[in-house]
Amino acid sequence: MTFARFETFRSIGHTLAADVLPALYRSQKLPLRISCLGVASYDASDVANNFDRVIPLGECLSPEEAIQAAALRLSRGDICTAPNSFPYFQPRIMLIQDRDQRLVRAGEIRAGIILWQQPVASDAEGRRIVTEASRLRGMAFRASEPGDARRLRYRAAAMEARLVDPVWRETAADLLRLPQAA
Repeated sequence: MTFARFETFRSIGHTLAADVLPALYRSQKLPLRISCLGVASYDASDVANNFDRVIPLGECLSPEEAIQAAALRLSRGDICTAPNSFPYFQPRIMLIQDRDQRLVRAGEIRAGIILWQQPVASDAEGRRIVTEASRLRGMAFRASEPGDARRLRYRAAAMEARLVDPVWRETAADLLRLPQAA
């Protein structure tokens, strides 16, 4: 006598390996840290004295909370507001990293909106992005104008926003499918 195997049935071992253990591993990497990469200066008129700066924004216990918190801070203009912070800060890239500094999610900031990047689908795609980003950084190193060099570096950083750690790739891809609040 043979039984038909239903597609909806999964063995306990498969459920444990596919769902439970990865979730437990990711939970060990919490809290998630939110930060913003941008251009800072003390004087808005002095472009020559602008410099790149990473501003820490806080911690959250889930990727969903971190995405919402990052969007809220950006929409309120609440990124560089501490008393000792820079009076002029232009946010460029939002980062969410785990406790081990592994990239969970990243997005480029344009017109006050975070454009979260699709994570790489494979290690080979990741290597291609690293190669292209390295090429852009080399061009930035050789650029004679500081503004041109900065634009090339940020193009490279925007590409690297897709380099989500393999532990977080599936979670990051799932988060892109969720409807985002405006």
